[in-house]
Amino acid sequence: MYRTGHYGAALLVYAPIGFVLLAAGFDELAAVGAVVVAGGSMVPDWDQKVPFISHRGITHTIWFALLAGALLGAAGWYVGEGMAPRAQLGLAAFGALLGIVTIGAHILADALTPMGIRPFEPLGHGSYSLELTNASNPIGNGLLLVLGLLATGGAVAASREISLAFL
Repeated sequence: MYRTGHYGAALLVYAPIGFVLLAAGFDELAAVGAVVVAGGSMVPDWDQKVPFISHRGITHTIWFALLAGALLGAAGWYVGEGMAPRAQLGLAAFGALLGIVTIGAHILADALTPMGIRPFEPLGHGSYSLELTNASNPIGNGLLLVLGLLATGGAVAASREISLAFL
């Protein structure tokens, strides 16, 4: 997929998480999460700019998603320094979740294309594709963006009707 499709996929996958955070009263955290996930949605495609790394290779695997989770988890831990241990751990867990969701959403979007993905490389060599649209299809990319925006808007609207303040 292209940039607009990946933005949409990121927002679509993040919307349920954002909903829970908003409904629990963590509005700022929900907004930061949306920005991080959408902002990082193109990171796996940096492989196109790095010599000796094939496109949809290691940066499109669960291993890269776990690495991103570890890095953002460490960033969350660092941000939470000086806070209560529970808050610091919560920020670390949230960071880890954001890293995994960011890369995972990108991988899922690329699974819609005929080229597919190989998410378990180098341990598993299976290729997965739903073959729904070409990566360059403006309609497919636009539809993903619209779905992501609608899911985000729905999460915001629904969170105003449902309170999870007990969390």
